[in-house]
Amino acid sequence: MGETKERIRVGVIMGGMSSEKEVSLESGRNIFSKMDRRRYDPLPIFMDSRARLWEIPLKLLMRNSTKDIEEDLENEAVRLPYESLRERVEVVYLGLHGKYGEDGCVQGLLELLGVPYTGSGVLASAIGMDKYTTRRILTINGIDVPRTVAVREKEWAGGGREEILERIAAEISYPCVVKPIREGCSTAVKKVVSPAGLPAALEGAFVWDEMALVEEFIEGVEVTCGILGDDPPVPLVPSETIPTQDILSLEDKFLYGQGENKTPARVPPEVLKRIQETALATFSALDLKGYARIDMFVRADGRVAVLEPNTLPGMTPSTVLFHQAAALGITQTELITRVIEAAMKAHREKKGPL
Repeated sequence: MGETKERIRVGVIMGGMSSEKEVSLESGRNIFSKMDRRRYDPLPIFMDSRARLWEIPLKLLMRNSTKDIEEDLENEAVRLPYESLRERVEVVYLGLHGKYGEDGCVQGLLELLGVPYTGSGVLASAIGMDKYTTRRILTINGIDVPRTVAVREKEWAGGGREEILERIAAEISYPCVVKPIREGCSTAVKKVVSPAGLPAALEGAFVWDEMALVEEFIEGVEVTCGILGDDPPVPLVPSETIPTQDILSLEDKFLYGQGENKTPARVPPEVLKRIQETALATFSALDLKGYARIDMFVRADGRVAVLEPNTLPGMTPSTVLFHQAAALGITQTELITRVIEAAMKAHREKKGPL
């Protein structure tokens, strides 16, 4: 009989402090449950609202919400100090989304600890979370993005409202879309049809960040395309996202039976190819790693405009990334394996932080 290969210990971190922590919990649970037990020995790790890490048992992992989990952490879970992470796991699968989890913060911590992790590195994660910086980099690289005006809360509150309103009218016009610069899952995203609605939309965005974006409302087909960061990166089959309203909601993205996704997107083959090429170009321009999902619009004239990258895309059971992989014959378990293998390879070969 041959020797049994020892399984790799994988810490799956979920929860966190962002507006996306409930989606993160769903992602983390699914990653944990679908991971190949022949190769990996997964450990569920919960990040609470104070950024503390906990090893949690299955009965907590199955709770309905992050709040339900937090209520019993002291009695049912085991605290995992940051510095102990290296002794407990060989690699971290990041099921986190949003601020402090997807934006380079946790990535930097793991770099200091010397623990490999899935997804992009510190700089690419930080840039990918900042929609305005992302769009400036993509523009330099010749990639189409929505016309965008950035509005700082201090300028808005400091008497510059008239000038800001005039600039938006001249550069963006109406209808337009207002959103915080570093939030996901459609948090505080509003469609504004006239100048009268702009102040309330901006104030809503400023609840979440000190800068808001006002961008053109694009009439077209909203699409998204996953990328597997193999060598070279491989585009998945693009999907069309069909919102129930003008703006794609959190429920559209992650709840069963809410909203609709079509894979492949209902566009001509040459447009499907253009979507994949744009996603690949974005992945490269932002120096993303491991895997990502690029959200885009196909304009009425056929141009593909990039809305934003998702450097740690949702991994819930109903997420579109799994639909796209399935169209290529890749199961959820196989996709998770490929993400882990890509992470371990990238961290073996890196010089300095990823």
